[in-house]
Amino acid sequence: MEYPQRPLVLAVDDTRSDRELLAKILEPEGYAVALAAEGGQGLALAATLQPALILLDVRMPGLDGLEVCRRLKADPATSAIPVIFLTGQSAGEQILSGFKAGAVDYVTKPFRVLELLARVHVQVELRRAQHEVRTLRGILPTCSCCKKIRDEHGAWLAIESYISQRSEAQFSHGLCPDCLPRYFPDFKALEV
Repeated sequence: MEYPQRPLVLAVDDTRSDRELLAKILEPEGYAVALAAEGGQGLALAATLQPALILLDVRMPGLDGLEVCRRLKADPATSAIPVIFLTGQSAGEQILSGFKAGAVDYVTKPFRVLELLARVHVQVELRRAQHEVRTLRGILPTCSCCKKIRDEHGAWLAIESYISQRSEAQFSHGLCPDCLPRYFPDFKALEV
């Protein structure tokens, strides 16, 4: 699955003017925007649409933002989606509670456009990078004998080198129980 050209941002806020303002700010910057007027609708859209980011109002009637965030983080289908809280408070317990619920950041209302865009951009790019690291694209020419992979320049690399150069993965080596007797027939395992 390829990462979308126009990352989707889901804005969940019970105030219509705030939802409309978020769309007006984000859409010209290249983001697709989905809007939800309450927590339950936000949960359903998050599960269905799998947005790159969720902007979530803290104070809403019914399911408040803290509870919505807890539910998002508890659901394997939505747990990896970053959440930025929208709050009228710039310090205190509410923000700490938001981080404890699983939010990655917060933006205070009224929105400062450049701050909002910077915070959204950082989280969307982090999500894009995580997606790229987890996704191998295209055909990987692999030797059927030694399992080396041919890179885009035609060089044959050990699978460990190929993956290490393209991700943060690290490798540890050993011998599985099937290969141990094949390569070390005289080795006797200690019986405990």
